[in-house]
Amino acid sequence: MSSTRELQRVHPTAWLVVVVIAVLAAGCAASPAAPASSATTEHIVVGGVSRTYLLHRPAHAPAGAALPLVVMIHGGGGSAAGAERAYGWDGISDRDGVVVAYPEGRQGSWSVGGGCCGAAGRVGSDDVAFLTAMVSRIEQQLRIDPRRIYATGISEGGMMSYRLACETSLLAAVGPDSATLLGPCPDPHPLSVTHLHGTADTRIPYDGTPGSGINHITGPPIPTLIGDWRTVDRCPPPITTTHGIVTTTVATCPGGRAVELTTIAGAGHQWPGAACNARCGRGAADPPSTALDATTTIWDFFAAHPMAT
Repeated sequence: MSSTRELQRVHPTAWLVVVVIAVLAAGCAASPAAPASSATTEHIVVGGVSRTYLLHRPAHAPAGAALPLVVMIHGGGGSAAGAERAYGWDGISDRDGVVVAYPEGRQGSWSVGGGCCGAAGRVGSDDVAFLTAMVSRIEQQLRIDPRRIYATGISEGGMMSYRLACETSLLAAVGPDSATLLGPCPDPHPLSVTHLHGTADTRIPYDGTPGSGINHITGPPIPTLIGDWRTVDRCPPPITTTHGIVTTTVATCPGGRAVELTTIAGAGHQWPGAACNARCGRGAADPPSTALDATTTIWDFFAAHPMAT
């Protein structure tokens, strides 16, 4: 994916403006009426560092069944608890029998490559090792289907899901939202990809120009990034459809894989369909698009794309 690597850059003074780091968090957090968490807090030591994640087990699942696992990665300045509240994955878990893990970044950040982002990027945190160890621990605790392990996230969390895709063969699919790829990705393992992005995202711009956030993230244009993944998966040319403000480009690839890009015209840096709190409309976060529900869209894609045999 050399075209991706050539376009990577992070502004060298980005770390100085700490006070606004929460801007890269989830586009909007959950409303105050969000249900109380039913997840357990889990701890694991990786590379001598104690790490934490929340684990939501489905309320109902077939006895003895091997369950899918979704790793939901919060955005920069966010938290595992915030991600659990904001995006509705617990509901998917209880409805469809899905285990959901919410990992906690180091000081709200992830080392996604290219020197980004925050405290994790500065110290070179091995977040791939953390997330890999987390999945392994969950597999020891629960019966997980190894062909149905997925990762999704918003902003830095979405970038972290791409980093997992680049450096492991763990995942059947990734579902980044409002994200890009930073750092080298020389020999990624083929997997399915569904990417959601708004054309008016100023923090991780759709066209690959420098972002307005504190990290000034500059990745490839999103269509170029998705084209790179089509090359990895040896996909034929995609089919594009448009319904209202939503344009979807889908390539059906060998081995049952697919590479999909969903573009929402006029949408900003946000998780479509999420609840919105007082930060929305104040310039601190973009209001979530109502054109679709990202959680349902991503889960439907995941459910249809287990790892190729």
